[in-house]
Parts: sequence; C-alpha cells; structure tokens
Amino acid sequence: MTGFSAEDHEQRRTLLLVLILNGLLFLGLGVGGLIADSSALLANAVDNASDSAVYLISFLAVGRAATWKRGAARISGVLLLLFAAGVLIDVGRRWWFGTEPVGWTMMSMALVAAVVNLICLGLLRRIRTDDVNMRAAETFSLNDFASNGGILVAGGLVLWLDRAWPDLVVGLIVAGIAVKGGLEILEDARKESEGREGAV
Repeated sequence: MTGFSAEDHEQRRTLLLVLILNGLLFLGLGVGGLIADSSALLANAVDNASDSAVYLISFLAVGRAATWKRGAARISGVLLLLFAAGVLIDVGRRWWFGTEPVGWTMMSMALVAAVVNLICLGLLRRIRTDDVNMRAAETFSLNDFASNGGILVAGGLVLWLDRAWPDLVVGLIVAGIAVKGGLEILEDARKESEGREGAV
C-alpha cells in the first residue's frame, strides 16, 4: 500500500513486531494455563489474543483518516471489555467446579510474559505520536505487564498456601484491569472525536 509517511512505516513495523510477540505469548500462556490449570494464566492468554486483534486493527489503521482510526480504537475498547466478561465467566466456573493450579508453572510463564511485554512497551514508547490507536496499544502492553506481576504473586501464594484462591483472585484482577483499560480507550476515542468536531 502506497502513500505512507516515514512515521507511518515506523508505526506499522512496530505494531507488526508487537503483534507477532503477542501471538506467540497467546500460544505459550494458553498451553501453560492448560498445563497449570490456572485461571490467571488462561486469562492472560486470552488477553494476549485480544491484544493481537487490537494490534492488527491498529496496524491497519496506520495512515488512514482520523475517523477510521477512532472507529478502530472503539473496536479495541469493546474487545477488551468482552475479554473481561469472558475471564469473569471462567473464574466463576473454576470457583464453582474447583481447580488445582500449579504455582511453579504460573510463576515461570509470568516471568517470560513480563519480559516480552516490557520489550513491547519499550518498542511502542519509542514512537512519539498522539495517535489514538498507538495510545491504545500502549495501554494494552501496560495492562499485560501489570497482569504478569499479579500472576507471579499468585503463583507464589498458591505454592505457599497450597490453595487455589490466589489464582482466582488474580483472574478477577486481570478482568478488572481489562475493564479499566477498555473504558479508558473508549473515553480517549470519545474525547478525540469531540475535540475534532469542536475544531471544525
């Protein structure tokens, strides 16, 4: 596709790399979550899947009209809220039917994911732009890093207490972080839309 500026090309390269890294994290965390029987890890895996979809939307939005970008950001926010609903359902199911998470697997996978998310965050922060989709992408990476820290703590508590509840609590926290991030992205898109309408 032609007509991209140098800034557009840089954004596209960064988003493509972050998209690939999140896709790999989704696969790794998903397998780890199944092996560890961990709601928190599976929540993080689904989170990375939704992130990948958002990064793809953001990638496609680069170089397009501001209206298209705001629409893409709104889709990103809605996807994050839907992800949160799915996590809440999974936590409720595990609380009702029982679960036996494996602390060591949770901690090791959380450490790997934290390193990858720090790399993604560093890549995104190198780009100096006020683009609403790039701000949304950065919000996702920050949310992921916070979730990884929670899973690390939960894994340690599961090992120490030999109880499943820390895993479920972190699953709920991950859902809460996702709700906060989704609402922030939607609010950001709304403010930008109102600002552009007021400038006309």
